[in-house]
Amino acid sequence: MSRRPIAFSCGPDTLYGMLDCAGAHGMTGLLIVSGGSEIRAGAFGGMAHLAARLAETGGVPVFRFDRRGIGDSDGENGGWQGSQDDIAAALAAFRAALPGMRRVVGFGICDAASALMLYGAGLDGLVLANPWTLDDADDDAAGHTPGALRRRYLTRLADPRALWRLLSGRIDLRKLFRGLGRAVQRSEAPSPLVDTLRSGLARFAGPVTLLIAAGDRVGQRFGAVWPNDDPRVMIHPTGSHTFADNAGDWLFDRLIEATASRH
Repeated sequence: MSRRPIAFSCGPDTLYGMLDCAGAHGMTGLLIVSGGSEIRAGAFGGMAHLAARLAETGGVPVFRFDRRGIGDSDGENGGWQGSQDDIAAALAAFRAALPGMRRVVGFGICDAASALMLYGAGLDGLVLANPWTLDDADDDAAGHTPGALRRRYLTRLADPRALWRLLSGRIDLRKLFRGLGRAVQRSEAPSPLVDTLRSGLARFAGPVTLLIAAGDRVGQRFGAVWPNDDPRVMIHPTGSHTFADNAGDWLFDRLIEATASRH
């Protein structure tokens, strides 16, 4: 297995990526898009480890990169919704580095998965894990489904320490009432972002796999607003947002399946 850095252009800016490539690489590569403001190595080096494992034991070439304004890359960080040009530039650099590669599958977790829903043009397949579906990331209750919120507040009401914090004025009442209002909802109302993601994914012609962690609140929120009969959805009982626990082998197997050669 070889690992080498690659510099490439995105408009006037220089971006940096890392290519993991087995000696006799397969015909399908994996482009990893990082979520949030994580560098290409991922949280605690998780993406670097995954890339090395895929290349060494699966024969899958993997390219991961820092988008503009993140890690080693130049430019201004436009967030995941401003990453269209970054993804396109990284895909072009990946293909140029391995001209014999026939297909490229995109993989992302959280808002990186949502970015691929919108900007996956040019890729041959997508693996989307726990896609981000929230319009308002600042609301403390926003990441919870109504059912999860009801369980949360029932637990708090049974905790004497939580009641003391309420009576002593140490709890933000406005935030509390917003959360209670969402907790009494019978179902989750789709946001404009969800409609945008659905439309973006509907335009993608290649195979799509949606991986959901049943115990992760972002995954739970996705399940609450996405059609429950979508055959592309695969669920693991883990509570790990990044499948970092004993779900790591399951994630690896799904990526191997997605990058299996198709003629």
